Amino acid sequence: MLHLTVALVQSQLHWADPARNRSHFAGLLDEARGADLIILPEMFTTGFTMNARELAEPMNSLTMVWLREQAFRLQAVVAGSFIAEEGGRYYNRLVWMRPDGSFQSYDKRHLFRMAGENQAYAPGKQRLVVELKGFRICPLICYDLRFPVWSRCRSDYDVLIYIANWPERRREAWNALLKARAIENLSYCIGVNRVGEDANGLKYSGDSCVIDPSGQVLFHQSEDPVVHLHRLSLDHLQAMRMSFPAHLDADGFQLA
Repeated sequence: MLHLTVALVQSQLHWADPARNRSHFAGLLDEARGADLIILPEMFTTGFTMNARELAEPMNSLTMVWLREQAFRLQAVVAGSFIAEEGGRYYNRLVWMRPDGSFQSYDKRHLFRMAGENQAYAPGKQRLVVELKGFRICPLICYDLRFPVWSRCRSDYDVLIYIANWPERRREAWNALLKARAIENLSYCIGVNRVGEDANGLKYSGDSCVIDPSGQVLFHQSEDPVVHLHRLSLDHLQAMRMSFPAHLDADGFQLA
């Protein structure tokens, strides 16, 4: 039987203060010991800021060193996004850091134009699917949740993850769409959001959750900070796909 233990880290963020956020999360991550995968919110070092020029870090930055140290210390994959600079462009970049120091990354594809993210950052071009303990995992970022074609499972993943800074005033969409993505893709779906209030006065309700392929909410936490460990079963997922193989009738498509 294959199992994967994931840790959802729902927390407040210190605005535009990477050093303080790294120190804050280092303490929280002690509560995630025993997890195979530790998931941090979107832009966990700064909050959701459009000040990319001032806050961007290169790929040999202190945040990358920190991610490497935490993954090694906890012997777990640590995943979260920060503002990365590469080739003179800025990216909302999720890093999938392994305990051995190797990593892969995903750049947010859909940039939230209502906040000007599409003016401050460059979009990603490729989806990422990674393997961990027999599970195929697709990590995405926040606004990507609203675009089901990009999230569509083509028999290539078992767990769909969204990290976010998703404000409270749109929490109904967050909760509804996470369930929809799980059901339509016959996949586990995990959402990790922040709580608290940012410098723009936006409030965040968290609503981090784990949802199974039938749409059943296995865990949900709103409002308060939490580090929650949850065990996923690949046998449970495969049994559901065999008993209700809707994916076999899915429409073919190509991304432009």
